[in-house]
Amino acid sequence: MAKAGGRRRPKKARDRQQRRPPARESAADQGPAGSQQDLVAAAIAAAVQAVCDGSADAHGRHLDPLAIERTPGWTRAVSTTIVGYLRASVTAAWQRGWQPAELARQVGRELSPDHAAMVADMITAEMLGYAAATVDPRWAAQAAALEAAGPGPGAWWGSDADYLQARYALGRDAEFIVTVATAVATLHAFRHLPAVQRLLPLPGTARPAAPDRTAGPGAAPAGAVATDERLLSRIRALLAKAESTEFAEEAEALSGRAQELMAKYSIDHALLAAETGQAETPAGRRIAVDNPYEAPKATLLQIVAQANRCRVVWSRELGLVTVIGFPADLDAVELLFTSLLVQANTAMLRTSGKRDGAGRSRTRAFRQSFLLAYAVRIGERLSEAAEHAERQAVAEQRAVDGAVRGGAGPADGAAAARKGADLVPFLAARHRAVDEAVDEMFGAALTRSRSVRATDAEGWNSGRAAADLASLHNQAQVAG
Repeated sequence: MAKAGGRRRPKKARDRQQRRPPARESAADQGPAGSQQDLVAAAIAAAVQAVCDGSADAHGRHLDPLAIERTPGWTRAVSTTIVGYLRASVTAAWQRGWQPAELARQVGRELSPDHAAMVADMITAEMLGYAAATVDPRWAAQAAALEAAGPGPGAWWGSDADYLQARYALGRDAEFIVTVATAVATLHAFRHLPAVQRLLPLPGTARPAAPDRTAGPGAAPAGAVATDERLLSRIRALLAKAESTEFAEEAEALSGRAQELMAKYSIDHALLAAETGQAETPAGRRIAVDNPYEAPKATLLQIVAQANRCRVVWSRELGLVTVIGFPADLDAVELLFTSLLVQANTAMLRTSGKRDGAGRSRTRAFRQSFLLAYAVRIGERLSEAAEHAERQAVAEQRAVDGAVRGGAGPADGAAAARKGADLVPFLAARHRAVDEAVDEMFGAALTRSRSVRATDAEGWNSGRAAADLASLHNQAQVAG
């Protein structure tokens, strides 16, 4: 309701302004002193400050001078200045750790999809100033997704001076003053944007990985990356089919196969790092966790992360969870969490609304308890699966080492490199490296929050039952 009221307020404020005496006019009307650029800047600053002060009357009083063509070129000057401020705000947000997708999402959470769309426009325009080779691939993918969701490619409005009129021409706003109000509110949101941890290199600073000139034919890093992407594509396809099928047996087989590939993907990366002496270090990845039922969802993500040798930090007020771990483990966490959450929501929504003995709705308590129980049970199963995968990998490694030491036939380069290495202490060292990365990123800022509670017994039992049906391997369902 508050967002809808925000769209009506500018017109009401303008109507009130027309009934006021001239003495209440804004700084833009106080005589000819100052250039047009100075007057525009002063009017924008006053409008943003009115939003900060929470004064609807003052907000409307300062919007009118921005939305009306007071002198030749005034509206174009307003648009140019606002766009310049918005783009500078985008760059400042990147310096404060925000990435393209989460920046647009955050403004949309605070305000509305129209405000988020304006942020996406500014990101698209800002990205035109960077060479593709100097932008991290994950960053570029986020920016490209925002551009694809917009009304057109590139700087579709033609120029900064035409931007506000071009956005108004899309027909989403009843009056031009509403478009101006959206820009002013977006500037205000940027002013109060908190800092987050920087997880990716800023655009313009990324550098492509140098090829390994010491490697033999076919052993270049580019080939390894391509192989990883092919494997990840297979995993995504299996999980997508598992989420969409109506047959439980098919979903179980598909998700089981996907989990097998994820375990192989993660452990192979760890072994490759040991074999080649790569200086692989933990990284962070932020995942959005939204209402409703954000606490059980964050719990599920934490449990999936723990099973994959990662840790999480939940920024509840931002609806973001930072997962810290090695790159292959982060891929596994993101893919598995996304799929399990889809499966959990599907199972939960099959149940109709719940009521207590007095006829009062207990649907929310049921669903929160359902998701929490689902997360706890999945955690039990994931822990078992992770331990099984590590034991199997250790056994296979020792078998290879034994064959090499015993001279049982020729061994390839990978098997020879594993000789003498011990996977168990290596994985333990990676655990410690993740803990140290969390301390370095967050340090004393970390606090512990109270755990979410299950309050509905039926929801709890239903959630555990659903988790038992979410097969993680090609094995029989787990008995309760």
